[in-house]
Amino acid sequence: MKAVVLSAPNDFKTEYIEKPVIGDDEILLKVKSTAICGTDMRILTGKKTRGVRYPSVIGHEICGEICEVGKNIENWKIGDRVAVANVIPCHSCHSCLTGRENACMNRKAIGYEFNGGFAEYVLIPSIVMESNNLVKIPDDVTFEEGALIEPLSCCIRGQKNAGTKFGDIVLIVGAGPIGLMHMQLAKLAGAQTVIVSEPLASRREKAQKLGADIVVDPTKEDLKQIVMNETGGIGADVIIMAIGVPQLVNDTLKLCCKGGTVNLFAGFAGTGESMIEVNTIHYNEIKVNGSTAYQRQDYLQAAKMVIQHKINLKEIVTHKFNLDDFDKAYEVCKSGEGLKVVIEPEYQG
Repeated sequence: MKAVVLSAPNDFKTEYIEKPVIGDDEILLKVKSTAICGTDMRILTGKKTRGVRYPSVIGHEICGEICEVGKNIENWKIGDRVAVANVIPCHSCHSCLTGRENACMNRKAIGYEFNGGFAEYVLIPSIVMESNNLVKIPDDVTFEEGALIEPLSCCIRGQKNAGTKFGDIVLIVGAGPIGLMHMQLAKLAGAQTVIVSEPLASRREKAQKLGADIVVDPTKEDLKQIVMNETGGIGADVIIMAIGVPQLVNDTLKLCCKGGTVNLFAGFAGTGESMIEVNTIHYNEIKVNGSTAYQRQDYLQAAKMVIQHKINLKEIVTHKFNLDDFDKAYEVCKSGEGLKVVIEPEYQG
């Protein structure tokens, strides 16, 4: 089968490898759509190496069709359209036992310990089946929407940590795929006003199309003045940083109201070190938190939202490529010209 094989940082190419052979408790998925994540890009460029195997096949935002079923598998059949929750918690570490399975200390994942979705087929190992990490999707949900259930579930985890509630004024910093998902989730949670800050015109236009109340170009407009005007000088109730630029953290904290929350959602560049004025947090009693991965409950909730067409993911997908053109997809992601780029093995262009 064809697959994109990562042999070392900055060393990857599409080649033929052995098609996986399933065991009695496993499933083989014919990949229909795998989206490229920002984490994938950090792995491909060598900015993220921890937990990465060489050689391996990465890609963890996966949706496909079951083509082989092990003899011990029940409730799943050939032809089922499924999305994959790629993260498998251990269920027994301190994090899992205290309700934070998303931060499992021993978690495994498809696209890391197990080969991922940038291939024609992906093996769904027994550990995934035991954890109930597959979700059936109906015919009226596209495979690309199914692939985006995974990042949407991460955003749901972030929204829960941020505590967005009815009547809040929310600021989203960054209108990439993640920022656009957060923006829609904040609206669904009952936010009174959602402000989106984004320097790229195409992304601001998309944010406006998907329901942002106020869209700001921070390179030409005074974001602080706009936030303060909108909030009567108080500041935003919730701020989601959906862009990983450490230099923006300090100025962003100053846009938060007393007692508000700033969620540092994005993975930050380099070591993530940032100089901040801690008195901003201290005197304003600002809650600052992060967000990692998702819990299975988040994934199931994300899947239900997609199945019920409560959120628009189609608008977030801007480019599609097949496996042979993975290098082109990589360049589009690297340039930032698109939003979500997906790899579809059967895509004809």
